[in-house]
Amino acid sequence: MPRIDLGGWAASAVNWLQSHLSWLFDAVSTVLTGLYDGVNAVLGAPHALLMAGILAVVAWWLRGLTAAVLTFAGLALIDSFGLWDEATSTLSLVLVASVVTLLLAVPLGVWAARDRRVSGALRPVLDVMQTMPAFVYLIPGVMFFSIGPVPGLIATIVFSMPPGVRMTELGIRQVDGELVEAARAFGTTPRDTLTRVQLPLALPTIMAGVNQVIMLALSMVVIAGMAGAGGLGEAVYAAVTQVDIGGGVESGLAVVVLAMYLDRMTGALGTRVSPLGRRTSAKAAAARGAAPAFLRYRPGTAVATVGVVVLALVAGGMHLVGGDSGRESVAAGKNVGQGQRVKLGYFPWDEAVATTYLWQNVLEDRGYKPDVKQLDPGPLYTALAQGQMDLQFDSWLPTTHQQYMDRYGDKLTDLGSWYGPTSLELTVPSYVKGVDSLADLKGKGAQFGGKIVGIEASAGMMAKLNDKVLKEYGLEGEYKVVSSSTSTMLADLERAIKKKEPVVTTLWSPHWAYGTHDLKKLKDPKGAWGKGEEIHAVGKKDFAKDFPRITQWVKDFTMSEKELSSLEAEIQKGGKGKEKESARRWLDAHPGFADRMAPAGS
Repeated sequence: MPRIDLGGWAASAVNWLQSHLSWLFDAVSTVLTGLYDGVNAVLGAPHALLMAGILAVVAWWLRGLTAAVLTFAGLALIDSFGLWDEATSTLSLVLVASVVTLLLAVPLGVWAARDRRVSGALRPVLDVMQTMPAFVYLIPGVMFFSIGPVPGLIATIVFSMPPGVRMTELGIRQVDGELVEAARAFGTTPRDTLTRVQLPLALPTIMAGVNQVIMLALSMVVIAGMAGAGGLGEAVYAAVTQVDIGGGVESGLAVVVLAMYLDRMTGALGTRVSPLGRRTSAKAAAARGAAPAFLRYRPGTAVATVGVVVLALVAGGMHLVGGDSGRESVAAGKNVGQGQRVKLGYFPWDEAVATTYLWQNVLEDRGYKPDVKQLDPGPLYTALAQGQMDLQFDSWLPTTHQQYMDRYGDKLTDLGSWYGPTSLELTVPSYVKGVDSLADLKGKGAQFGGKIVGIEASAGMMAKLNDKVLKEYGLEGEYKVVSSSTSTMLADLERAIKKKEPVVTTLWSPHWAYGTHDLKKLKDPKGAWGKGEEIHAVGKKDFAKDFPRITQWVKDFTMSEKELSSLEAEIQKGGKGKEKESARRWLDAHPGFADRMAPAGS
């Protein structure tokens, strides 16, 4: 059967939409960004514990004293992890996405309940929206809106809308038909029948849909961290790609705390606003028996509102009194940047992490305000092409990342090579005997479990390995290249070495792993990998115009293998989450290097 090129049609449709409806995407982006920034400003302005107190008062009003105490303890735990800003960003994303979703889902659900043709037309659409893998929604989101919160919001709205529509429709259809007929018999208009009979009786089911929308939104905004949405999703993604167990546990637990809070509060809100829910709750309370009076007490709406307002006023007063007193010190005569912001992107490759945090320290010393964000290669190059990121330092050319340079052409600025030549290779531990070249792998697939442990699927190295290297040495079919991340590949290599198991992985030179483990680079007698590459810095199209001084510094920047290896080793020794501090220690141990990188008088 001939292949149906649905993917090609989809790509063409996306390109057409980008060309002809960019004004619409800009408008949507402006509205959603404004909503997100506004909510995030409100949630992030108070001190963490004051905001936790406000949310605890809401929990006291809805669920009682025990829920309030647990809420405060859980949110205080998030603050103790140093993840409060990320948590408020995630909560802002969830709230904005949920409100927009419900504004669309509830009317659609009402329409579907009143017209079976609409219901039949919506059902397959909702099926696709609900069953499509969530990651897929990020691809057009990044293409249309670049990185940041907006593609995450769009993907979240699409992914979480089906239960809102379905539960609204179900709730209205479940209302007793005799009640509706009685209302009509008394001359009630269709609008009043909907608002005064059907919606109140359907409210418990609709609120269950609201709960599901919020839960799905929370799960999706975590995934959206892959597209630079920020918040806890970005923290979770960074922990996964760097195999950071501690960071993963902390950020994952923070997500759990938010999920439990939102779930319990929306459930309690559904009970409070629904007459049927209140009756059911009263019966359940009577069945449980009497609890101590202080545990049963829940403040009334007015008292809870006063408590929230008082805490909000205290938070506002502290914010005003605190002001913006914290200023970073910059050495006299070196404040070149004058506070100008520059956005640095990197993907979790060791030399990228090392040089990005090295430059972050140096640029701060020169008076700039660098923002650092981790992304996969695909989203990062897309963001550079769209002007959403300014600079990255780890473009391997002319092979590994050439596909992105070809795709985006004059939308990127090549700032030149700072290291080279490099080499791409497959490597095995030295205790693996009889395997010294790529040709030696043939016929030994069973020894290695039939797999080659790779890195990110979007890396050009992976494409070259699959498309050329395996074919050149007749390894297709015998070996499967397993995509993972750089950190996962290194963790698998370390695990195999500890157990003295045979393993073959992708690797490149320079890399700190060669100094840490006893490894063999497999020779490439046929030259399938090609010549060694150069590592380039690549900026957005107008980088030289926007940052002329940094442009000159980066063009003149070089590192030797000894310098780069020692910097990577220092960052590895410093541990996860302390890359910036580790790069600062390396700079302190190499006096004069920062002035060589970025001469203040140049």
